[in-house]
Amino acid sequence: MTSKMIVTQPQPMMEARDSEEWGSGICDCFEDIPQCCFAFWCCPCFACITSRDYGEPLCLPMLDIFGGTIPPITMSMRVSMRQRYGIRGSMCMDCLFSTFCTACTWCQMSREIKRRKIAIVMVSAKNT
Repeated sequence: MTSKMIVTQPQPMMEARDSEEWGSGICDCFEDIPQCCFAFWCCPCFACITSRDYGEPLCLPMLDIFGGTIPPITMSMRVSMRQRYGIRGSMCMDCLFSTFCTACTWCQMSREIKRRKIAIVMVSAKNT
């Protein structure tokens, strides 16, 4: 009688952090005070960094200058983030927050990116 030994390597796993809500409210600046101070004192720089962290071009938020009344990039990023992460909401609310609370909107999106960022470590092994 022969026995067969099966060895399996650890597989990468992702922890699911699904939620239909934002991880923080639009005015939850006390969750990360230095970040919010940066956003309020230099919103264009903060928006560019957040855009890069989200995987979009670094200077994309600078196009908001040409947008007129409603900042199109801020609103588009917020809608995109809601779609990517499955967060409930409406374009109407995205439009209101983007127009009247731009710095708070960027802070909220930055906090959401940090909250949902999941590191995956890949382990490779060689057969000998």
